[in-house]
Amino acid sequence: MNELMGARSLTTLPVVTLGGDAVAHVKDTVFDTAAGRITGFTLSGRGLWSGPMKEGLPWSAVHALGHDAVMVRDRRGLVSTALLTARQETLRGRLLGASVVTDAGTEVGTVLDVVVEGGTGGRVVGFRVAASRRFAPGPARHRRKVYVARGGTVTVVGRALVLPPDAVRHVADDLPGFTALLGGVPGSWRGSLS
Repeated sequence: MNELMGARSLTTLPVVTLGGDAVAHVKDTVFDTAAGRITGFTLSGRGLWSGPMKEGLPWSAVHALGHDAVMVRDRRGLVSTALLTARQETLRGRLLGASVVTDAGTEVGTVLDVVVEGGTGGRVVGFRVAASRRFAPGPARHRRKVYVARGGTVTVVGRALVLPPDAVRHVADDLPGFTALLGGVPGSWRGSLS
């Protein structure tokens, strides 16, 4: 498995070619939630006063995704932003702040971030969630923030992210623990929501 990262951390990353030319900055991440993959990025220009670009970056044009940059072969892979975002969810548009429930009706919490696989993966592997009061009793400022695996199927219904019940059976309190959890390392469970 490639290194895991929060999709929110990708915002403002530079998009650079293999030759070192700066193309743009990431504005938002676009997902196919049902398929569990990043499908691309909306872009903004490279200057302080630059606004959104009319071109977006489809995942098929990404050479590698890292903590410092998104690498592309060249800028010829860019496509119309409208084409890129048709029938897809953007991180800020539909996922951040969405309620998380299981298909059995268990309230889990609220999406804070989407965890993706870096490198050449681009897979959505889970979510950082502010656990609901049921799972983290006490004042809201002390609520537990956990990492939850996405499970086999994920559905977005309105402003709710619906996960299979087994996805919330075990959770991790931090990204290294979540990485171990996904790797199946025994003893890596940090807690349980069920």
